[in-house]
Amino acid sequence: MKVSEIMVSQLKVIPLDSSIADAVALMNDEHVSGLPVVDSSDLLVGVLTTSDVLQAAAETGDEKGRNVLFNNTRVAELMTVRPETVSPDDDVRKAAEQMLSREVHRLFVEDKGVLVGVLSQTDVVRAVAKGL
Repeated sequence: MKVSEIMVSQLKVIPLDSSIADAVALMNDEHVSGLPVVDSSDLLVGVLTTSDVLQAAAETGDEKGRNVLFNNTRVAELMTVRPETVSPDDDVRKAAEQMLSREVHRLFVEDKGVLVGVLSQTDVVRAVAKGL
């Protein structure tokens, strides 16, 4: 089975210069735990996850620090650069092995450098459960 058969292609992205508050609101609205971060040319440059935000919030220590984090910190400051990617033609088993070895919950799918989807652990589990 190919990645393209089970990936999610309707992606919400967040620009580099967005605030953490905007990113958290988008994650909440879309019911996702991570967002691809794009530059002004819509190229994938990073990923921001709820874990990134929670870790930063825990390190602030107080309410004032959290307010600064959410309102004055840009996504580019917290994101993980160079997120893991796969091709839509890659085998799902290979992608699952990559997730395990890299200890990530999602892989972004790029076709000739263009972001076309995301494959998450949930997508893989769903496919297995459905017997695909």
